[in-house]
Amino acid sequence: MSKHLIGLTLIDAPYSALNNAGEDTSERTENIVKVKTLRKGRDTYPYVSGQAWRNWWRTTLEHEFDDWKSSPIEREKKIAFTAADPVTYDDDDVFGYMRAVKKDTVTRLSPLKNSPLISIEPQTPTNDFGVMARQKEGDPVPYEHQFYSCVLQGIFSLDLNAVGTFSDINRTGYKNIAASYVSKIQDAGGTQVGENPTWTLPKEIRVRRCQQTLEALPVLSGGAKLTSHLTDVTPKLIILSVLDGGNHPFMNLMVERNGIGELSIEALLEVIDDYADRFCDAIYIGRRSGFMDELDEKLNDLASGDNLPCEIVYDSPNQVINQLAQKLEVYIGDSP
Repeated sequence: MSKHLIGLTLIDAPYSALNNAGEDTSERTENIVKVKTLRKGRDTYPYVSGQAWRNWWRTTLEHEFDDWKSSPIEREKKIAFTAADPVTYDDDDVFGYMRAVKKDTVTRLSPLKNSPLISIEPQTPTNDFGVMARQKEGDPVPYEHQFYSCVLQGIFSLDLNAVGTFSDINRTGYKNIAASYVSKIQDAGGTQVGENPTWTLPKEIRVRRCQQTLEALPVLSGGAKLTSHLTDVTPKLIILSVLDGGNHPFMNLMVERNGIGELSIEALLEVIDDYADRFCDAIYIGRRSGFMDELDEKLNDLASGDNLPCEIVYDSPNQVINQLAQKLEVYIGDSP
């Protein structure tokens, strides 16, 4: 089966408005900028859309890694698309694309998949009142905007076998390249094994793209309202591993008890037991000191225990990300 890098990440958002839903007409101020929220029963949960999180990720990769090449955006009337060139452009490979030009339509399912970032506990956004009053004459213009204080949870998965591999199967999502594109893959060192319709880029390219996608997380930046609600969106707690298969057993590790979100050690132990034969590497847990310090003793006990079916590595988020990134080469073969 295909090997996947899987992760759960928590972002501390203590006074934030990272993803807004736009303006809302109000009788009081006539303009209110609302944050994105969802409802579960009677409770409200702020969230950041999966698209916004992907945009932070894509932009960070472009700015932080000199050898990462981002695809240009092209427009035809009301349609926008990238170059759909996964050999030249790293983000076309990792983030996928769809390009329909005349009769030549190519699509690529993104090897990198992620959820929205959703608050781990209920939180009603605060309405903040302000005025635009720089002018020396005239009345000030009132406005409102919302912000919240919460911890946001997201999960992601990177299909390590899919990065740097492309097919021309005539099926939606699988026709990644046109027949005329094969020569470009060959010029880049791409190979095809036997009758397999999949072309594979050289291993060093695939490894670099996977490593940099993971290594972007400790320097991730982005979000709305940063001028007045500066938020560090790097992981404050992250759980990582490599899994044989495409499911995501870390999805339900954060639980809500009496309106408070917390990491369930019991759920983590159950996942380790149930998927021990699927984990290809250790379980890497990174926590930033000062964030959920009450977990420190329990996580240290897990990492020092010797009766678990999987090794637990416990350190800071940056350290565990770097450790696993350097080991990804082991799980990326020379051919799919």
